[in-house]
Amino acid sequence: MDWLPTISERSGPLYLRIVEALAADIASGRLSRGQQLPTHRSLAKALNVDLTTVTRAYGEARRRGLLDARVGQGTFVSETTVRAATDLPYQVKIDLSMNVPPHPVEANLDVRIAQGLAAIQSEASFTAFLNYQPPGGSDEQREAAAAWLRARVPDARAERVVVYPGNQAILFNALLTLTSPGDVVLTEEITFPGIRAAAARLGVRLVGVAMDEGGIRPEALKLACRMHRPKAVYLVPTLHNPTTATLDPVRRNAIAAIIRNVDTVLIEDDAYGLLEPSASPIANLIPERTYLAVSLSKCIAPALRVSYLLAPDAAAEQAMRSSLQATMQMPPPLMVALATHWLRHGIADQIVAAIRNEAAGRQQLASRILKDLPFAARPGAHHLWLPLPRRWSRSDFIAHVLRDGLAVVGADAFAVGEAVPHAVRVSLGAARNRAELSQALHLLAAALKSPAGTVQIV
Repeated sequence: MDWLPTISERSGPLYLRIVEALAADIASGRLSRGQQLPTHRSLAKALNVDLTTVTRAYGEARRRGLLDARVGQGTFVSETTVRAATDLPYQVKIDLSMNVPPHPVEANLDVRIAQGLAAIQSEASFTAFLNYQPPGGSDEQREAAAAWLRARVPDARAERVVVYPGNQAILFNALLTLTSPGDVVLTEEITFPGIRAAAARLGVRLVGVAMDEGGIRPEALKLACRMHRPKAVYLVPTLHNPTTATLDPVRRNAIAAIIRNVDTVLIEDDAYGLLEPSASPIANLIPERTYLAVSLSKCIAPALRVSYLLAPDAAAEQAMRSSLQATMQMPPPLMVALATHWLRHGIADQIVAAIRNEAAGRQQLASRILKDLPFAARPGAHHLWLPLPRRWSRSDFIAHVLRDGLAVVGADAFAVGEAVPHAVRVSLGAARNRAELSQALHLLAAALKSPAGTVQIV
């Protein structure tokens, strides 16, 4: 409550100087999430300005997502940066259908984006990134990516790195490069919908391999390899989407041995690996057979459209670079420049740490509200996997909560083959703040515990 902004060193309209000082103090850590701010009147008195100036400043800060106003309580530093609701067929009040990272104030993305772009403009100018760039990134960008990847993949080298516009582009181009129509690719029996979409477009046949609570079962993978002679195996071994299963070291070693022995390759989707950094990629065990896809979408922001492919060798890197050029020419140059700046200066790691901490906090909230219900989760995951009672069909449950303003995704979106688990994925990161997430989870808990069709959101 004793916050007093320093505005004398700033220029422009007085109310905007207050907003800029507020943003700077949040960025520096002087103000923290949930901290209460002075009342309009008390801040106006302390600054010796009109009450309307402070009211206008607080209003602008709320519009930017810096502040929350709570009726009868006061004004507080926001938990997260602002995020608009997604348009869906019904009037969705809370959308937990998209698996996106939360944006806690500690991530400080607005300020860091502005600062990063200012640094790029100062060093090279924006126009340097408005023309065609080398497909797959420049030598400097690939070296920065390799240096960053070496924290988890010690053998990462620039000549094996291709910069892509997102992991989905890597998956599509990997299938395009490694397979022909009619070929088989093995994956978990429930898997990321993006690989299903890419395989369907390219005429590749996906075959699901049995899983348990620990992830894909090595003995089932070994049998499937013998039966189908796959051109590749696609896995999400860390914080699996949608089940959150993370393979332990024993399974990772077993899977690496199987892939080596049957003479196939691994497409390792490491979209969530940075959220559980203790989990070493399988690429460390069989680098010569692994296409490792490391995305910034789930650990920073999807709209950056920056991912890094670590190919098995220089020849594979050239093939994937050629495929990238043929299908989409290049990743977005200005976004790659921003991501590279963040990698070089340690900013990316700071953002990831903030998002990882927020993910853990949201998982703790879910564990409290859903404590009497079975579900699968991991501390760093943006989602959880929620089995449904038999009295609910998947479609009825999803339609019911959607009519009441809540969106989740059923297992049908992830199933490979006929068997579909009786469950839904709940994306905790999609909620705009923890208060909204709490409301959604209470609704889910009530719906799961009640007779089908009797719960309404309030």
